[in-house]
Amino acid sequence: MPDPRPSVLFVCVHNAGRSQMAAGWLRHLSGGAVEVRSAGSMPADQLNPVAVQAMLEVGIDIRAERPQVLTADAVQVSDVVVTMGCGDACPIFPGTRYEDWALDDPAGQGIEAVRPIRDEIRARVASLLSELDVPAEA
Repeated sequence: MPDPRPSVLFVCVHNAGRSQMAAGWLRHLSGGAVEVRSAGSMPADQLNPVAVQAMLEVGIDIRAERPQVLTADAVQVSDVVVTMGCGDACPIFPGTRYEDWALDDPAGQGIEAVRPIRDEIRARVASLLSELDVPAEA
């Protein structure tokens, strides 16, 4: 039986910062009511440690996550595909909703620069949950 939850895929090139923070927020704010994926066209070896630190500051631990390679299958099984302003070439499938969130890249940035990116992602994830009719948890 297919998963009845809406599914969201976050995509950016390295799958090490923005897309991982967005996935962390969505898991946290949806309380498991949304199936969450993230991937990148050229995944990094590891997550951006400053992105991990920024998320830990708000009580969300993404340390166990690993950058994943973007596949057509991941796109095809997702209801919403969110690219992170990095011009990723995403396969297009009918019936899938696509959004592009223009966000600064946290790569190479210090924590002071990454916090506003983290907070902007939280606001966008909360808005997405509202559009999906999924109540956001505190």
